[in-house]
Amino acid sequence: MTLFAARRQPQHHGYRHVPSTQPQHHPHYDDPSSTESDDDRSVELLEVPDVELACKAYASHHRSRSNSSLSSLSSIISSFAPGTHGYIRAASPRSRVRLARRVVHVALLALALWIFVTPIINPSYTHRPYHYSGMNLRREKVFIAANIIDEELIRGPWGESVEALVELLGEDNVFLSIYENDSGPGTKAALRDLAAKVKCRTSIVSDHIDIDAFPKVQVLPNEQRVKRIAYLAHVRNKAIEPLTRNATGMLFDKLLFLNDVIFSPKDAADLLFSTNIGPDGATRYHAACAMDFINPFKYYDTFATRDAEGHGLGVPFFPFFTSAGHGFSRADMLAGTDAVRVKSCWGGMVAFEAKWFVDQRSGLLLEAPDKLGSQSSTKPDGDERTRKTTTANVPSQQPTRPKQVRFRSLPELMWDASECCLIHADIGELAAKNPEPWENPQALDHGIYMNPFIRVAYDSRTHSWLEFTRRFERLYPIAQSFVNWLVSRPPYQARRAEVPGTVVWRRGWVFDGPVRDDVNRSRLHSHAITDEVAKFGHWEDIRQIASPGGFCGGRQLLLLKPQPWMPGERIWYKITPPKGAED
Repeated sequence: MTLFAARRQPQHHGYRHVPSTQPQHHPHYDDPSSTESDDDRSVELLEVPDVELACKAYASHHRSRSNSSLSSLSSIISSFAPGTHGYIRAASPRSRVRLARRVVHVALLALALWIFVTPIINPSYTHRPYHYSGMNLRREKVFIAANIIDEELIRGPWGESVEALVELLGEDNVFLSIYENDSGPGTKAALRDLAAKVKCRTSIVSDHIDIDAFPKVQVLPNEQRVKRIAYLAHVRNKAIEPLTRNATGMLFDKLLFLNDVIFSPKDAADLLFSTNIGPDGATRYHAACAMDFINPFKYYDTFATRDAEGHGLGVPFFPFFTSAGHGFSRADMLAGTDAVRVKSCWGGMVAFEAKWFVDQRSGLLLEAPDKLGSQSSTKPDGDERTRKTTTANVPSQQPTRPKQVRFRSLPELMWDASECCLIHADIGELAAKNPEPWENPQALDHGIYMNPFIRVAYDSRTHSWLEFTRRFERLYPIAQSFVNWLVSRPPYQARRAEVPGTVVWRRGWVFDGPVRDDVNRSRLHSHAITDEVAKFGHWEDIRQIASPGGFCGGRQLLLLKPQPWMPGERIWYKITPPKGAED
């Protein structure tokens, strides 16, 4: 009988049958410690004439191996045998689908847990610092300025908040100045009613502005227009005129400028008196801005806001800034500080040190640079008086003295910047010449901050949601970074790194067409207007001295529509510059 016949009788010798499908080169057989090959053992057994002796010899040969080796071999072989414990089967397509589903389910569960837990244990800008009292503890004097034309807001939430704010700050510590123009009899009546309600001293001005008295620019025949920013700078300067002309009889610590926003009086007080507070309890800022929201999630004032290095914002969701440059502003926002370093901001409500609007050399208040008159009602010391003046000349957009600031615009064509950004650029330039001890210019800390705890909105519904939606903001940074990359934010700014006072070469637009022609262009859409503009001008290299605020601007031209303006009408339009600027 052959060796194979002997191996078919495992029941007589206690050996387990090994299927023919076992691996041919298992590590056990390739063990270099083994001194005999399979072929040698086979030959040895075949030489034994008696089958029984051959089987005994085979068993005796393998008994010399340890039981552990036999057990290991049996385990390895059985893993390849269907129906046995530990059987290894190749993954089928159906099992792969089940595995993928399990992974997706686990990922969704983790995501849901993250979304649920983050607003509870790690909310964004929800718990205000302990020193935020919403009070004027140091009895500081505040000049409140506003431009507002919305009758409903004046009679509604805005007016109510202003009344409450005056009471909170102390009527002896506040002067309220409101300037409006060409907004209709309803607004004028609402402002008169507000002046009668508030208990502080006021200057409520209703005026008509003759746009024809402003300097004009021209990029098309028949169209000499006023730049929108020049107009806005003028009306803001009119609102602070009682301060700059020393018409109040008071010396102020702070200037609070209000837009037509829904705000909390306590938030306004905390912005004024609690932002970046020092060990002595005094604030340490030159300017501090709130954040304004157009809906419960979206920041609005991207036109005036620049990060600590002058970059524009990313997509306007938390953390709002990008990682461009050193990313200081984004890092501050993620750190939850109440003083996010920026170069400029506005945010619907902004607090300034009042000293920037007076002469720093003498400490005396100066007259405002513009002389446009107005019709106003004032209420000094509770007695109402009326003064009337007439429009005399065009407002100058440059400050009369080098050490005070005013809202201003830029004169050139096809480049505009917000007056709310330029005011910060001017303050930053003055502050850099004589920095405060608490400033750190090396870390781009120039005393201009955004306070994300203080938030305002343009309607009551949005404002009511802001305390809740901010809780979820820690969920946004990864998505916001990805979208910033996707849409190439921040946008390129050709003049961001300009040093004020240095000589620079810029591309400027020069109008060289006829002043008048017979073509009616009033119905052209924006792209057609740009094409028309390109026919009547050219780009030219112009040598200039850089002024503060190069980081504020961009290639655009914002113009006012001709008067008369209808109530509720959008009174301005935008022209996109023709190609060829190369910046």
